[in-house]
Amino acid sequence: MRRWLVRIAVVLAIVLLIVVLRLTVFRPDPVPVTVFIAARGRVEETVTNSKAGTVRTRHRARISPEIGGRVLEVSAKKGARVVAGQILARLDDTSYRTQVVNAERAFDAAREGQKQACIEAELAQRDLARAEGLAREKILSDELLDQARSRRDASAAACTAGRARTSQLDSQIATARAELAKTVVRAPFDGIVAEVSLERGEWITPSPPGIPMPAVLDILDPDSIYVSAPLDEVDRGKVALGLPVRITMDAYGGKAFAGTVSRIAPYISDVAEQSRTFETEATFDDVAFARTLPPGASADIEVILRGKTDVLRIPAYALLEGKRVLVLADDCPPAPGVRGALARFLPAGGGGCLVAREVRVGLKNWEFAEVLEGLREGERIVVSLDRAEVKEGARARQAAVTEK
Repeated sequence: MRRWLVRIAVVLAIVLLIVVLRLTVFRPDPVPVTVFIAARGRVEETVTNSKAGTVRTRHRARISPEIGGRVLEVSAKKGARVVAGQILARLDDTSYRTQVVNAERAFDAAREGQKQACIEAELAQRDLARAEGLAREKILSDELLDQARSRRDASAAACTAGRARTSQLDSQIATARAELAKTVVRAPFDGIVAEVSLERGEWITPSPPGIPMPAVLDILDPDSIYVSAPLDEVDRGKVALGLPVRITMDAYGGKAFAGTVSRIAPYISDVAEQSRTFETEATFDDVAFARTLPPGASADIEVILRGKTDVLRIPAYALLEGKRVLVLADDCPPAPGVRGALARFLPAGGGGCLVAREVRVGLKNWEFAEVLEGLREGERIVVSLDRAEVKEGARARQAAVTEK
């Protein structure tokens, strides 16, 4: 019996030694984690675009000549500011000027012919008046009176025809001058020349009827820059004109620029039926900065629906499923059984433990979430959740602190 007691004591000693070694020498090091110190600040409820938005301008013209011809002059330069009506390019206008000259000469000749015909009509009218007086006195025969009336009618018709011919040739002059004006390409509005794709001396070939000529000049108005972005249809009832927005662009490293919702599309786009959106436009508060932006650049907008200041907040990505967070506690709760009882008499070994805490959330966006209940200011919230060993009950130590 005594031998069995000795054996049991030896076995218990070995088990105890193994447990002690597991809790000391072979115990894994605390998991390094990054934490966010729960603090008070501003939290906003926002909505963002579902797909990338675009920087646009309300006035942009891709210009092509209305006629073909050889380029005589190109005065437009890339990046140059132009005013409405300014000449950007000229085509060879020799034949068009000739047509104008010929039309003007034909008009002058017709006008002289009209004058002559109308003078003859006035003379024929006076002759008829005299003939009618002589006929009443029985001095002139009816036959001669009829001849006077015929001359009056014919000369009046010639005068009318002369006026019509003059008017027709006047219209031809206007047409010829309009064609001549097409040899000059002018700026349609005040703006900046974005692109020039023609050179002096090259020939511009006219396109077939119904097909527009390719654009050779691109003019845009930098004073009407805005951002257009699609928002998900579920947010249609939340967004309103005049709401503040934050605009970010890849070219500016995520820096946010203030803006305002200026237009909301009155319809839902269903081109992609599984992703219905409505177009929202935002203008920049800093108009001077907006002038420097190139249309076509990608941009994102974040519409600020409402906000609260001085509330307890944590990063939104720190929330786990079920509205829980992991808190890095200084003391680890004792494990159940023998292992827990022994752990009370062993050194802590540094670090703390990860404790799951259920929280009640208020306002939330992609960056921060308002915490209404479940946390206290100053508690350490774990945000490095991308490793399997970061879980409830694990021993951990603070490796870094983030502010976002």
